[in-house]
Amino acid sequence: MKKKLIMVITILVTLVISACGTQETSNDGSDASNGDKKVQKIIVGTGTQFPNVCFIDEDGNLTGYDVELVRKIDEKLPEYEFEFKTMEFSNLLLSLETNKIDFIAHQMEVNEERQEKFLFNEEPYNIFPLHVTVHKDNNDIQSINDLKGKKAIVSATSNSAVFLEKYNKENNAGIEIVYSGNGPDSTINQIKTGRADATITTPFSVDFSNDAVDAQQKVVGEPLLNSKVYFLLRKDETPLQKRIDEAIVELKKEGIVSELSKKWLGADYTVNF
Repeated sequence: MKKKLIMVITILVTLVISACGTQETSNDGSDASNGDKKVQKIIVGTGTQFPNVCFIDEDGNLTGYDVELVRKIDEKLPEYEFEFKTMEFSNLLLSLETNKIDFIAHQMEVNEERQEKFLFNEEPYNIFPLHVTVHKDNNDIQSINDLKGKKAIVSATSNSAVFLEKYNKENNAGIEIVYSGNGPDSTINQIKTGRADATITTPFSVDFSNDAVDAQQKVVGEPLLNSKVYFLLRKDETPLQKRIDEAIVELKKEGIVSELSKKWLGADYTVNF
């Protein structure tokens, strides 16, 4: 009787040990049998100098329309964890190309050069209205036609720069294009001090700059472009592209994209279905 009991106990112990030994675990050490999946970290490139869109607030926090929209998208995608990496706008494309970031959130508009190298998501999240912008006391410039012989300042590699360079070349417009830096060389300072005559930007950027730092700017003329805005990814990131698009569609249906646009951009610039 004792021998049978010992044999049964031995078999049970062996089965328990065997079961423990074959239990699957994920790469992070968690129990794979509970359905957990490894979360993929995604590095999101953005800037800190775009009023209302991506900037550092008075408490030192990164925020703005694109930043908060990305955070809402992140909530919809449990398989991903988004982490922001901030840098100069002019460094974003190179950082994406060299795998230092996984996608760009910075009001990216489509142009041929970007399409050749990168992948845009398919669901736009807002319209980006570009206008000629000047000092509030400048009444000589009323449209882009008045920029001949004038100095226009834009950010290098921005769509404002791409548009102005193309316009200048195709129309022999005679606009002197310069590129902004930081501090005394910033667009706001150059317009304010008269070292530059105009820039190409959005009404919501102008409103924010006027309120935040007394930029003393105004928008003139009709919109030069009403481009749709997307996130920009590498060519091989179609799974991430698809999931971002699915999240944006859901957020539009829930009214969250519209709410964020009104809060940060001052109006509903949402691209509807």
